Amino acid sequence: MSTKARSLPMRSLMRDIAIGLGLGALTMGMFGAQDASALSRIKDLAQIEGVRENQLVGYGLVTGLNGTGDTLNNCPMTKQSLTAMMERLGVNTRGANMRTANMAAVMVTANLQAFATQGTRLDVTVSAMCDSKSLQGATLLATPLLGADGEVYAVAQGSLAISGFAAEGDAAKVTRGVPTVGRIANGALIEREVDFRLNNLQNLRLSLRNPDLTTARRVAAAINDFLGADSAEPTDPSTVSVQVPRNFQGNMIRLLTEVEQLRIEPDQRARVIVDERSGIIVMGKDVKVSQVAVAQGNLTVTITEAPEVSQPEPFSRGQTVVVPRTGVRVDTDDKKKLAIVKDSVSLRELVDGLNALGVGPRDLISILQAIKASGALQADIEVM
Repeated sequence: MSTKARSLPMRSLMRDIAIGLGLGALTMGMFGAQDASALSRIKDLAQIEGVRENQLVGYGLVTGLNGTGDTLNNCPMTKQSLTAMMERLGVNTRGANMRTANMAAVMVTANLQAFATQGTRLDVTVSAMCDSKSLQGATLLATPLLGADGEVYAVAQGSLAISGFAAEGDAAKVTRGVPTVGRIANGALIEREVDFRLNNLQNLRLSLRNPDLTTARRVAAAINDFLGADSAEPTDPSTVSVQVPRNFQGNMIRLLTEVEQLRIEPDQRARVIVDERSGIIVMGKDVKVSQVAVAQGNLTVTITEAPEVSQPEPFSRGQTVVVPRTGVRVDTDDKKKLAIVKDSVSLRELVDGLNALGVGPRDLISILQAIKASGALQADIEVM
């Protein structure tokens, strides 16, 4: 009996411990998942220096317009381009009086992706240069696309896709979108590659998209923990230099695929972004404000004019005059009282405190600027 009496509590105790450990593991898993969701990959925070796009630009002609092209008398560049193109095709048009409105001069732009190989295609954007009204139905003739070094890297040609349109009559006009800009999907063929040998690099440089000293240090620490050596070092707020280990030399792709998946928590300074034109306010999570009292009120002055006509008595020598009647009313909005915004420890409390004032976004912009001027706002205000 005594043995059973001692064994039963032991089983109950072991069961309670197992349940407690299970709940503890579940709780730790929940907190771990929450912390992991706040981390960001190095792939999303930085880019490899040297691995970048190159901008291309070219000048060309489009044909097939339904009378909405350039006026040759007003656009001499279009006329000169047409004359030069026809001469290359064996047709002499010099001195001829050409009045075609079915073609237009355009600028062609594109972005050459990193490591794009010869023979692959890329998208191009075509935009009118002169007085063309619409590029609807246009076909771009072969146009060389040049890089910043003046070399031809691609050739564009094809039919344009226009999202906008324009229609007009004698007394009305309707325009939707921008009919003078179009796009050609896969409209350019790459003729030259940008020479960049990634595997031959001995020193890798990561460029942070949002420069920050703390973030750069955390990126270097995460890379060093993964490699097991002091190979990474932040050189400035936007650059982390990585010395390629011996076992990764000649296989840079393997190193990059491992490094870009490492996760860290990025840091940023407290900022308030303000767009006064649209009334948009964006505040970071670290924005805080010291205790401050704010009063906001509107002063409205209304002036009304109701002139009256004064006429003289019949058969008198008086004159008809206009007597002004002006009414002035001043509204100081006395219902607006002084409110206190308490010390904020989180962005939610700051937003709740400002919303408690009952003002709109445009008034909040002025309030935030006034709080910043008083020294109570621990953040930078940037006006777009």
